[in-house]
Amino acid sequence: MLKDLLEYLARSLVDSPDEVHVQMTETDTTVVLELTVAKDDVGKVIGKQGRIARALRTIVKASAVRDGKRAIVEIVD
Repeated sequence: MLKDLLEYLARSLVDSPDEVHVQMTETDTTVVLELTVAKDDVGKVIGKQGRIARALRTIVKASAVRDGKRAIVEIVD
């Protein structure tokens, strides 16, 4: 569910939605989501002063808390 949420949000932000990929690694208490987008779209996902990246992390973390987990979002280029 977290993977789908992050992928949906990222696809709506970028110009090349087909190049958005999310890889999820999960332990008992932590979920690590690695977001990969096209080179040209990295700036759109990060935003000015990291505002969009911070907002994405906040949304995903809030959703993870409902499942009793901790979420970490990494933007990989």
